Amino acid sequence: MAEADGAEDRKPQSDEAHSAFTPPPGMEPEALDDDQPTSEFARPAGAEPVQPEPEGSAFATPATYSAAHSPPAYTPGQDFHVVQLKESPWQDRMRTMLRMPVDVRPVPDLVQRPSEAGPAVGRVLDLTLRIGELLLAGGEGAEDVEAAMFAVTRSYGLDRCEPTVTFTLLSITHQPSLVDHPVSANRTVRRRGTDYNRLSAVYRLVDDISAPEIDISLEEAYRRLAEIRRNRHPYPGWMLTCSAGLLAGAASTLVGGGVLVFIAAALGAILGDRLAWLCAGRGLPEFYQFVVAAMPPAAIGVALNMTAIDVKASAVITGGLFALLPGRALVAAVQDGLTGFYITASARLLEVMYLFIGIIMGVLVVLYVGLQFDASPRPEEVLEIQQRPLIQIAASMVLVFTFAILLQQERSTVLIVTLNGGVAWVTFGALHYAGEIPPVPSTAIAAGLVGLFGQLFSRYRFASALPFVTAAIGPLLPGSATYYGLLLIAENRLNEGLGSLVNAAAIALAIAIGVNLGSETSRLFMRIPGAASAAKRRAAKRTRGF
Repeated sequence: MAEADGAEDRKPQSDEAHSAFTPPPGMEPEALDDDQPTSEFARPAGAEPVQPEPEGSAFATPATYSAAHSPPAYTPGQDFHVVQLKESPWQDRMRTMLRMPVDVRPVPDLVQRPSEAGPAVGRVLDLTLRIGELLLAGGEGAEDVEAAMFAVTRSYGLDRCEPTVTFTLLSITHQPSLVDHPVSANRTVRRRGTDYNRLSAVYRLVDDISAPEIDISLEEAYRRLAEIRRNRHPYPGWMLTCSAGLLAGAASTLVGGGVLVFIAAALGAILGDRLAWLCAGRGLPEFYQFVVAAMPPAAIGVALNMTAIDVKASAVITGGLFALLPGRALVAAVQDGLTGFYITASARLLEVMYLFIGIIMGVLVVLYVGLQFDASPRPEEVLEIQQRPLIQIAASMVLVFTFAILLQQERSTVLIVTLNGGVAWVTFGALHYAGEIPPVPSTAIAAGLVGLFGQLFSRYRFASALPFVTAAIGPLLPGSATYYGLLLIAENRLNEGLGSLVNAAAIALAIAIGVNLGSETSRLFMRIPGAASAAKRRAAKRTRGF
């Protein structure tokens, strides 16, 4: 009976008794010494280090386990450093934070105090999209549009917002927390127009919203935005038409024309501008507007060439091309491409290509008709530009002045951009004519100065750089190379004509890249937040396949 009770006590009570690590019946486990290691991670006997482990070693004893003195719970792998953002302009602050990962961005500063119920998420997102729409429709670069949208949302206290900008679509997403549903909104940009006065007003609104010393409620921001939309253009229609004529006349003088050529080019540009306005009023696409606008200057130039008057008729057509070449869209396209917005850059370049083809079609139609009437244009005449430094400098400044009016710039910026354009032409003339440097590098250097001074002026006035840059590149546009190529194609000299058009495209790209390079060079003279740690972040790896 006693043996039966003992056997019953040794009977396994659960499945754990069948574990491989359970001692068999009748075997007692050996007693462990107190100093015997019991962990496989413990240091074996006789392997103690000769000197203390360096700080950061896996075997080093932590300095403290106190929560008050413990190290941060998360350290980014990219080794981001704390940067001071409040002393810099809002454009630089927002660009810096947009380039940071979402999990390391600082918390919003609540510049504009929300109500007791918190920020109205829907209204803030709608206001942000409306501001971004005006900026994108005015020709602003995608990076600057995203920076402005990001500034508005952070000023009204919305954290974890991600704006996205493409050529025709704006969208923004707000993630309240990790457990709440995200809120997204978007807006389509259907109409585009060049009005730098409105662009500057939107920049001032964003600057005031981002300023902690200025209190702007959502209602006040909506009211100011409505006023900006209803704002009249600073110049009447007749002044814009006259400016188009003066621009073409100044451009014809720039390439060697005289008084008669100046008048003919101005008349052709005025007629082309009025025809383009007529087509726009009938709802025709912009492509056909450029086709129609290019015909009157070409027709007047061909008519002068058929007369016995000894004038440089090619300068009339060249002057008309200066007023039509889409330099603004090209600069914006290259800027978007260099800053990583490849979809928007591709769409802008496609727009430039269509407008350029429209100009080519309008001029070629007139040239073919002129050849049927025995017009005898001399292609070599286009390249024979007489050097008249003082007259050309004055003509370049008149060109920039009228171009600024066509872009609807503020009156306070017209004089600055005129001086900037004069400096650009003097630089180009000194390099190309006096220094005999090829036109492409000469154009790139001159455009670099335009971008440098334009960016510095914009930072001084806390405004967009476009009003200080776009008109200033007017004298550098490849009007002569474009017309020379079209004339050779009209005479069935396709290889030479296409070569000249490729040269014109190279000059146009040199302008755009030079402007962007000058803008980036200006950052050497400005305090940009996070610039000191940019080398450690290795941001360039993003473009190398990493």
